[in-house]
Amino acid sequence: MSRLTIFAKGNLDVADTLHSLRLGGERAWNGINEVLRSRAPGVVARIRHDTWSRSDALLEADGTVPPELAARDLPLGVYPLASQFGRALFETDADAYVLSIQPDLNTLMARHRRDGYLLYPKDWRAWPAADQAWLREGFVGEGLLDLDVSMANLARIVEQIRARSAAPILFYNVSAVVPGDQVHAYDGLDETFSTRIRRFNLGLVELSQQTGISIIDVDAMVARGGADRMKIDALHLTAEGCRAVAEEVVRVLEDLGALPEARP
Repeated sequence: MSRLTIFAKGNLDVADTLHSLRLGGERAWNGINEVLRSRAPGVVARIRHDTWSRSDALLEADGTVPPELAARDLPLGVYPLASQFGRALFETDADAYVLSIQPDLNTLMARHRRDGYLLYPKDWRAWPAADQAWLREGFVGEGLLDLDVSMANLARIVEQIRARSAAPILFYNVSAVVPGDQVHAYDGLDETFSTRIRRFNLGLVELSQQTGISIIDVDAMVARGGADRMKIDALHLTAEGCRAVAEEVVRVLEDLGALPEARP
């Protein structure tokens, strides 16, 4: 067997499609190896997944957890301090790197008032009262990232990956179909989530033109397959959607010559 090592920096969009999807406690999709068994027999993918808060936080991270945070047992769930402040993406060898624009689309961060570092306080309203009070006292909320800031950050991330690796870099875009969105007149409205997704998807195209990264066009795949079949909600895919995205990842890697040959 030949091994394909993929470093996936992102959230459930990359984890569900590449590693596995669980629904109702049952495994509904078993990841990219399901596709490789038929498309590239003898090749097995190893997925190294690291959650991602936002591009600005990743660029600011130096691998060191601030002592004040290390001293607290915050309920951060799947966004532990090690991933929020780590630099594994820039330090791990892989045959391909898979990232997503999703973190920059909708993640709200908190910045420490005194020391200036960013923290993603996942589900902070469910934290113990003492931790909520500590957060309010020591941090200030930061709004959503502007498109231009996000794309500049992503370009820097690509540059840092390529400073040590020539492996392909793939970015997922996001389906712009938002269940329940029936807006037909935008006069007086702030930016809707579906409009924001479309703007970021176009920004990713420009990033590809500038840097040569490959786009996994989730938006097009959902459109072709039908959102009712391919999506659970605004950001999460069904098992059928996950399979379609994994198949596209394999197709792109094949096209780039990044799949290893199976050993006899």
